[in-house]
Amino acid sequence: MRVAIIQVCSDDDLSGNLSRAEAGVAEAAERGAGFVSLPENFAYMCREGRRFPCAQWPKGEIVEALREWSARYGVWLLGGTFPEAIPGDDRVFNTSIMMDPTGQEIARYRKIHLFDVSLGADDGDSYRESTHFAPGEELVLAQTDFGPIGLSVCYDLRFPELYRSLTLQGARWFVVPSAFTRETGKDHWEVLLRARAIESQAYVVAPAQCGHHSADRSSHGRSLIIDPWGLVLAQAGDEPCVLIADCPTGAIDRVRAAVPALQNVRLL
Repeated sequence: MRVAIIQVCSDDDLSGNLSRAEAGVAEAAERGAGFVSLPENFAYMCREGRRFPCAQWPKGEIVEALREWSARYGVWLLGGTFPEAIPGDDRVFNTSIMMDPTGQEIARYRKIHLFDVSLGADDGDSYRESTHFAPGEELVLAQTDFGPIGLSVCYDLRFPELYRSLTLQGARWFVVPSAFTRETGKDHWEVLLRARAIESQAYVVAPAQCGHHSADRSSHGRSLIIDPWGLVLAQAGDEPCVLIADCPTGAIDRVRAAVPALQNVRLL
Protein backbone atom coordinates (compact mmCIF):
# COMPACT_ATOMS: atom_id res chain seq x y z
CA MET A 1 0.00 0.00 0.00
CA ARG A 2 1.36 3.40 -0.98
CA VAL A 3 0.52 5.79 1.84
CA ALA A 4 0.37 9.59 1.71
CA ILE A 5 0.27 12.25 4.39
CA ILE A 6 -0.93 15.76 3.61
CA GLN A 7 0.95 18.03 6.02
CA VAL A 8 -0.69 21.46 6.22
CA CYS A 9 -0.66 24.72 8.15
CA SER A 10 -4.35 25.43 8.67
CA ASP A 11 -5.84 28.71 9.84
CA ASP A 12 -9.36 30.13 10.28
CA ASP A 13 -10.09 30.33 6.54
CA LEU A 14 -12.34 27.30 6.00
CA SER A 15 -12.61 27.55 2.21
CA GLY A 16 -8.88 28.16 1.81
CA ASN A 17 -8.02 25.21 4.03
CA LEU A 18 -10.36 22.92 2.10
CA SER A 19 -8.88 24.04 -1.20
CA ARG A 20 -5.34 23.35 -0.04
CA ALA A 21 -6.33 19.98 1.44
CA GLU A 22 -7.96 18.89 -1.82
CA ALA A 23 -4.88 19.92 -3.78
CA GLY A 24 -2.83 17.69 -1.49
CA VAL A 25 -5.20 14.74 -1.94
CA ALA A 26 -5.08 15.22 -5.72
CA GLU A 27 -1.26 15.26 -5.70
CA ALA A 28 -1.12 12.16 -3.51
CA ALA A 29 -3.46 10.26 -5.82
CA GLU A 30 -1.48 11.36 -8.86
CA ARG A 31 1.66 9.97 -7.20
CA GLY A 32 -0.02 6.60 -6.75
CA ALA A 33 -1.17 6.70 -3.13
CA GLY A 34 -4.05 4.40 -2.25
CA PHE A 35 -4.39 5.61 1.35
CA VAL A 36 -4.29 9.36 2.04
CA SER A 37 -4.42 11.00 5.46
CA LEU A 38 -5.05 14.54 6.68
CA PRO A 39 -4.10 15.99 10.10
CA GLU A 40 -6.12 17.14 13.07
CA ASN A 41 -8.17 20.30 12.42
CA PHE A 42 -7.17 20.22 8.75
CA ALA A 43 -10.18 22.31 7.68
CA TYR A 44 -10.20 24.88 10.45
CA MET A 45 -7.68 25.85 13.12
CA CYS A 46 -9.01 28.46 15.51
CA ARG A 47 -7.06 30.33 18.14
CA GLU A 48 -6.61 28.53 21.43
CA GLY A 49 -9.64 28.83 23.72
CA ARG A 50 -12.10 29.96 21.04
CA ARG A 51 -15.18 28.11 19.89
CA PHE A 52 -15.49 26.56 16.47
CA PRO A 53 -17.91 28.53 14.27
CA CYS A 54 -17.98 25.68 11.73
CA ALA A 55 -19.27 22.79 13.85
CA GLN A 56 -20.52 20.15 11.46
CA TRP A 57 -23.70 18.13 11.30
CA PRO A 58 -23.73 14.78 9.41
CA LYS A 59 -24.00 16.44 5.98
CA GLY A 60 -21.83 19.44 6.74
CA GLU A 61 -19.44 21.03 4.26
CA ILE A 62 -16.33 19.34 5.65
CA VAL A 63 -17.80 15.84 5.69
CA GLU A 64 -19.23 16.24 2.19
CA ALA A 65 -15.85 17.46 0.92
CA LEU A 66 -14.15 14.35 2.29
CA ARG A 67 -16.80 12.15 0.74
CA GLU A 68 -16.37 13.84 -2.63
CA TRP A 69 -12.55 13.72 -2.60
CA SER A 70 -12.32 10.03 -1.69
CA ALA A 71 -14.67 9.11 -4.54
CA ARG A 72 -13.21 11.55 -7.08
CA TYR A 73 -9.63 10.42 -6.53
CA GLY A 74 -10.43 6.78 -5.70
CA VAL A 75 -8.53 6.65 -2.40
CA TRP A 76 -9.04 5.51 1.16
CA LEU A 77 -9.13 8.86 2.96
CA LEU A 78 -8.60 9.66 6.63
CA GLY A 79 -10.38 12.92 7.30
CA GLY A 80 -8.00 14.16 10.00
CA THR A 81 -10.39 15.70 12.50
CA PHE A 82 -13.17 18.24 12.33
CA PRO A 83 -15.53 19.77 14.96
CA GLU A 84 -18.65 17.58 15.10
CA ALA A 85 -21.76 19.27 16.50
CA ILE A 86 -23.48 17.66 19.49
CA PRO A 87 -27.28 18.09 19.79
CA GLY A 88 -28.14 20.08 22.93
CA ASP A 89 -24.49 20.78 23.83
CA ASP A 90 -22.39 23.88 23.19
CA ARG A 91 -19.30 21.70 22.99
CA VAL A 92 -18.22 19.64 19.97
CA PHE A 93 -16.53 16.30 19.42
CA ASN A 94 -13.07 16.30 17.84
CA THR A 95 -13.95 13.72 15.22
CA SER A 96 -11.95 11.69 12.73
CA ILE A 97 -13.61 9.78 9.90
CA MET A 98 -12.44 7.24 7.35
CA MET A 99 -13.83 7.16 3.83
CA ASP A 100 -13.50 4.29 1.35
CA PRO A 101 -12.64 4.85 -2.34
CA THR A 102 -16.33 5.06 -3.27
CA GLY A 103 -16.97 7.95 -0.88
CA GLN A 104 -18.66 5.88 1.82
CA GLU A 105 -17.91 6.61 5.46
CA ILE A 106 -16.65 3.39 7.08
CA ALA A 107 -15.59 4.60 10.53
CA ARG A 108 -16.01 7.58 12.84
CA TYR A 109 -13.87 8.14 15.92
CA ARG A 110 -14.33 10.85 18.54
CA LYS A 111 -11.15 11.80 20.38
CA ILE A 112 -11.19 10.24 23.83
CA HIS A 113 -8.33 11.99 25.64
CA LEU A 114 -8.65 15.78 25.85
CA PHE A 115 -5.54 17.95 26.04
CA ASP A 116 -5.85 19.83 29.35
CA VAL A 117 -2.29 20.80 30.25
CA SER A 118 -0.05 23.64 31.40
CA LEU A 119 3.34 23.58 29.72
CA GLY A 120 6.40 25.06 31.37
CA ALA A 121 6.40 27.47 34.29
CA ASP A 122 4.37 30.65 34.67
CA ASP A 123 5.09 31.67 31.09
CA GLY A 124 4.21 28.25 29.62
CA ASP A 125 1.30 27.66 27.28
CA SER A 126 -1.97 26.34 28.68
CA TYR A 127 -4.50 24.24 26.78
CA ARG A 128 -7.99 23.32 27.95
CA GLU A 129 -9.68 21.27 25.25
CA SER A 130 -12.42 20.24 27.66
CA THR A 131 -13.73 23.82 27.62
CA HIS A 132 -15.09 23.43 24.10
CA PHE A 133 -14.75 19.69 23.39
CA ALA A 134 -16.57 16.66 24.76
CA PRO A 135 -14.64 13.38 25.01
CA GLY A 136 -15.52 10.36 22.94
CA GLU A 137 -16.12 7.04 24.67
CA GLU A 138 -15.53 4.29 22.09
CA LEU A 139 -12.49 2.66 20.50
CA VAL A 140 -12.83 2.43 16.73
CA LEU A 141 -11.34 0.11 14.10
CA ALA A 142 -11.73 0.96 10.43
CA GLN A 143 -11.96 -2.18 8.30
CA THR A 144 -10.09 -1.73 5.02
CA ASP A 145 -8.86 -3.93 2.17
CA PHE A 146 -5.30 -3.63 3.49
CA GLY A 147 -6.06 -4.37 7.16
CA PRO A 148 -7.87 -2.96 10.19
CA ILE A 149 -6.83 0.56 11.18
CA GLY A 150 -6.98 1.73 14.79
CA LEU A 151 -8.12 5.34 14.95
CA SER A 152 -6.62 7.80 17.41
CA VAL A 153 -5.95 11.54 17.62
CA CYS A 154 -2.99 13.58 18.91
CA TYR A 155 -3.04 13.45 22.75
CA ASP A 156 -4.29 9.83 22.58
CA LEU A 157 -0.69 9.01 21.63
CA ARG A 158 0.35 9.26 25.29
CA PHE A 159 -1.96 6.42 26.36
CA PRO A 160 -0.46 3.07 25.30
CA GLU A 161 -3.38 1.12 26.73
CA LEU A 162 -5.58 2.52 23.96
CA TYR A 163 -3.24 1.12 21.30
CA ARG A 164 -2.83 -2.22 23.07
CA SER A 165 -6.62 -2.60 23.28
CA LEU A 166 -6.97 -1.87 19.56
CA THR A 167 -4.10 -4.23 18.74
CA LEU A 168 -5.78 -7.06 20.65
CA GLN A 169 -8.94 -6.30 18.66
CA GLY A 170 -7.01 -6.83 15.42
CA ALA A 171 -5.46 -3.48 14.47
CA ARG A 172 -2.57 -3.76 11.99
CA TRP A 173 -2.29 -0.04 11.28
CA PHE A 174 -2.69 3.07 13.41
CA VAL A 175 -3.39 6.65 12.41
CA VAL A 176 -2.56 9.61 14.63
CA PRO A 177 -3.75 12.87 13.03
CA SER A 178 -2.27 15.60 15.19
CA ALA A 179 -1.52 19.24 15.88
CA PHE A 180 1.32 18.61 18.35
CA THR A 181 2.67 21.67 20.10
CA ARG A 182 6.22 22.73 19.32
CA GLU A 183 7.26 22.41 22.96
CA THR A 184 6.13 18.79 23.35
CA GLY A 185 6.78 17.80 19.76
CA LYS A 186 10.52 18.43 19.77
CA ASP A 187 11.08 15.89 22.57
CA HIS A 188 8.14 13.48 22.47
CA TRP A 189 6.55 13.25 19.00
CA GLU A 190 8.84 10.80 17.20
CA VAL A 191 9.71 8.85 20.36
CA LEU A 192 6.08 8.12 21.21
CA LEU A 193 5.10 7.27 17.63
CA ARG A 194 7.97 4.80 17.23
CA ALA A 195 7.13 3.25 20.61
CA ARG A 196 3.52 2.70 19.55
CA ALA A 197 4.70 1.05 16.31
CA ILE A 198 7.21 -1.21 18.08
CA GLU A 199 4.91 -2.37 20.87
CA SER A 200 1.96 -2.92 18.49
CA GLN A 201 4.06 -4.30 15.61
CA ALA A 202 1.93 -2.21 13.29
CA TYR A 203 2.32 0.63 10.82
CA VAL A 204 1.82 4.10 12.30
CA VAL A 205 0.74 6.94 10.03
CA ALA A 206 0.91 10.33 11.73
CA PRO A 207 -0.23 13.34 9.66
CA ALA A 208 0.57 16.58 11.44
CA GLN A 209 -0.10 20.28 11.36
CA CYS A 210 2.96 22.50 10.92
CA GLY A 211 3.96 26.14 11.15
CA HIS A 212 2.28 29.21 12.67
CA HIS A 213 -1.53 29.19 12.53
CA SER A 214 -2.04 32.51 14.30
CA ALA A 215 -0.21 34.90 16.60
CA ASP A 216 -0.72 32.56 19.56
CA ARG A 217 -0.64 29.08 18.04
CA SER A 218 1.88 26.95 16.15
CA SER A 219 2.48 23.25 15.55
CA HIS A 220 5.52 20.98 15.46
CA GLY A 221 5.07 19.41 12.02
CA ARG A 222 7.44 16.51 11.19
CA SER A 223 4.71 14.11 10.02
CA LEU A 224 5.86 10.48 10.10
CA ILE A 225 5.19 7.10 8.52
CA ILE A 226 6.69 4.29 10.64
CA ASP A 227 6.91 0.57 9.91
CA PRO A 228 6.07 -2.33 12.29
CA TRP A 229 9.74 -2.63 13.32
CA GLY A 230 9.71 1.00 14.43
CA LEU A 231 11.75 2.34 11.53
CA VAL A 232 10.91 5.72 10.04
CA LEU A 233 9.96 5.23 6.40
CA ALA A 234 9.28 8.91 5.70
CA GLN A 235 9.39 12.16 7.64
CA ALA A 236 8.22 15.62 6.67
CA GLY A 237 9.96 18.84 7.59
CA ASP A 238 8.47 22.06 8.89
CA GLU A 239 6.53 23.16 5.81
CA PRO A 240 3.32 21.98 4.13
CA CYS A 241 3.98 19.02 1.85
CA VAL A 242 2.77 15.67 0.56
CA LEU A 243 4.70 12.82 2.17
CA ILE A 244 4.73 9.39 0.49
CA ALA A 245 5.91 5.93 1.58
CA ASP A 246 5.39 2.39 0.31
CA CYS A 247 4.18 0.10 3.11
CA PRO A 248 4.24 -3.63 2.24
CA THR A 249 1.42 -5.23 4.22
CA GLY A 250 3.41 -8.48 4.55
CA ALA A 251 5.90 -6.68 6.80
CA ILE A 252 3.40 -6.79 9.65
CA ASP A 253 3.24 -10.60 9.64
CA ARG A 254 7.03 -10.92 9.26
CA VAL A 255 7.68 -8.73 12.28
CA ARG A 256 5.03 -10.43 14.39
CA ALA A 257 6.46 -13.85 13.50
CA ALA A 258 10.05 -12.80 14.21
CA VAL A 259 9.24 -11.32 17.62
CA PRO A 260 5.98 -12.97 18.81
CA ALA A 261 5.42 -10.46 21.61
CA LEU A 262 1.69 -10.16 20.92
CA GLN A 263 1.30 -13.91 21.35
CA ASN A 264 3.15 -13.74 24.65
CA VAL A 265 1.00 -11.05 26.26
CA ARG A 266 0.07 -11.87 29.85
CA LEU A 267 -2.64 -9.63 31.31
CA LEU A 268 -2.04 -9.84 35.07
